[in-house]
Amino acid sequence: MTRALRLAAPLLVLAALCAVPLAGERFLTYLAIRVMILGVFASGYNLLLGQTGLLSFGHGAFYAAGAYGLGLFSLHVSAHPLLGLAVAVAAAALLALFVGFLCVRSSEVYFSMLTLAFGMLAFAVIWNAREVTGGDDGLVGVVRGKLSLLGLALPLGKESQLYYFVLALFALAVWVAHRIRSSPFGLVLAGMRENAVRAAFAGVPVRRYRLAVFVVSAAFAGLAGGLEVLLEGSARPFMSHWTHSAEPILVSLLGGLGSLAGPLAGSLLFVALREIVQRFTEHWMLAFGVILLLIIGLAREGVVGTLEQLLARRGAPEA
Repeated sequence: MTRALRLAAPLLVLAALCAVPLAGERFLTYLAIRVMILGVFASGYNLLLGQTGLLSFGHGAFYAAGAYGLGLFSLHVSAHPLLGLAVAVAAAALLALFVGFLCVRSSEVYFSMLTLAFGMLAFAVIWNAREVTGGDDGLVGVVRGKLSLLGLALPLGKESQLYYFVLALFALAVWVAHRIRSSPFGLVLAGMRENAVRAAFAGVPVRRYRLAVFVVSAAFAGLAGGLEVLLEGSARPFMSHWTHSAEPILVSLLGGLGSLAGPLAGSLLFVALREIVQRFTEHWMLAFGVILLLIIGLAREGVVGTLEQLLARRGAPEA
């Protein structure tokens, strides 16, 4: 029963996502896009934290690199969304290649502090380079060009049209993350997470693998940043701030680090809880933080991990 549910669950989730714009609620469609963008961000980050055991506090820099890469490309070269997203992914990956080369030589807390330092450096550069980035005003006026593909020009001006474009890329990103986790590369990453020293003695080039997964994770962040610019029409310097880097960490802990579904479920809970709490109090950040701490404290394996444990205990007597 559990195996059949695992096989059917992705199809049911995809069908539910396809039906969201049919409800006719623009705000619901907007929130669903936000959930999917955060899901892409968190799925890539979980390859680094959940699969490899590396905690980065600077992933907002790669998110911002993707956002500003797409924004500058759209404003000065072409508004084609696919080309802009390709630039976003490339900008994030190239930045991560440089930052990661310097950071993966360290591990544990030193790695985390170095990524935090580079993240805040990126924030300072974006904030002060007003001629290029717009400074504290950010990049504004980014338009959604038509999606020209196979001789067809598909408009993305309406949120319902953008929704299905984001959904397609979201599904592709989740599939890529799944393939990485289940590949020999992903198994090596899991072995490094358990014992990097033993993996090194077994002949695994640990630094190269860490750099590779760091760049891949940053590419996911760049894709998410580019998608947010397409949604909002602007890029903001606080995308690179350490507070934004904390979001995929909270989402991964909330949903669970041990599975692919964890960050996705965490993204849904994170966005939904934030929207609900904001409606009831002006001190929503305090209330939201307390709620997140309670959920993470009570469900140490995350929501998905805790549910899997409960189902396993329920099925044990039957077995």
